[in-house]
Amino acid sequence: MALLEVRDLKKIYSSRFSGTQVQALDNVNFDVQEGEFVAIMGESGSGKTTLLNILAALDRPTAGKVLLNGRDLGKERAAFRRSHLGFVFQDFNLLDTFTNKDNALLPLVLAKEKYPVMMKKLTPLAETLGISSILKKYPYEVSGGQKQRVSIARALITNPEILLADEPTGALDSRSSEDVLNLFTRINQEGQTILMVTHSMKAASYAGRVLFIKDGRVFHQIYKGDRSSSEFYEDISRTLTMMSRKGERA
Repeated sequence: MALLEVRDLKKIYSSRFSGTQVQALDNVNFDVQEGEFVAIMGESGSGKTTLLNILAALDRPTAGKVLLNGRDLGKERAAFRRSHLGFVFQDFNLLDTFTNKDNALLPLVLAKEKYPVMMKKLTPLAETLGISSILKKYPYEVSGGQKQRVSIARALITNPEILLADEPTGALDSRSSEDVLNLFTRINQEGQTILMVTHSMKAASYAGRVLFIKDGRVFHQIYKGDRSSSEFYEDISRTLTMMSRKGERA
């Protein structure tokens, strides 16, 4: 059984005023195996953000379901989702009135963990992410790359079954982006399952598989295999070009 199963997913948005309907997702099906690093790509309006929001249980599908280890996410309580899913946002979503340590610990605070237990989890994670020295600082006192590392710590602190990332390098400069992508690669190699939505071909080239979404459907997928990131980048570029040409012919 796959770790994440997406079955016959549909999402239709209806306008209250005009009565028109827009189908954002149309019969989406795919699996993510434990330990995979999967990227999802597509043009603006393709449905990839809607898909990610449904996978994160932030939105509900019109039809279909999402199963995490066989459990229907749409029917689970918020506490289950908080414990089993980690989410990394493009704009970090850190609280400026909290220290970086308090931001990273927030999911455990909400779960009412005891402080010694929380610190036992945070200390090795902070070392892995290279944020030990900035835990006492506030988000506005550190760089964008450091903020994203804190948000990754917050996402990983509950040891989630899957880490979801929405354009995690979108607000970063090239050097910070590469640092975050190398970090994702390392934690994936240690066993963390990752699903990332991105516009960036470079970011996608770090994944082991890329799913391409077009007009609300899974259009194509490619696997990295034994290729280098630069070779995979070229394959991603060719696929995106093919998708755009098919759109022109249509």
